Amino acid sequence: MNLEGRKIIVNKSSSELAAMLKNPQDYKDLMPDSLQNFEAREDGFKFGLKGMPEIALKIDNVSDKEVVLRSASSSLDFALTGLMNPVSEKQTEVQLLFEGKFNPFIKMMVEKPLQNFIAALTDKIEQL
Repeated sequence: MNLEGRKIIVNKSSSELAAMLKNPQDYKDLMPDSLQNFEAREDGFKFGLKGMPEIALKIDNVSDKEVVLRSASSSLDFALTGLMNPVSEKQTEVQLLFEGKFNPFIKMMVEKPLQNFIAALTDKIEQL
């Protein structure tokens, strides 16, 4: 299952964004308003949103071009990637991509909430 967020322009350089996204605690500011709990860890974070089970993510890769977050659970195989393309010295185009390997039943249950989550994350990133 692949989902794409809309492309946005952020008023930060790609290196500023990358520096911020290396820090697990900084992800709390990007979470949707329905956030119920957030726990930063050494290599990632765990969060819970209203009406959804808790999700644990590990920060897999951060560069000036992309950020890759992977599921910290062995039972779920997915990645959330943020592509960063510098537009100018102080602006970066950002797009979120979700790629998950789910069975058809799980896909049917999570597709809409994930699309909403990606849209909410995109909105928060756009406000940076």
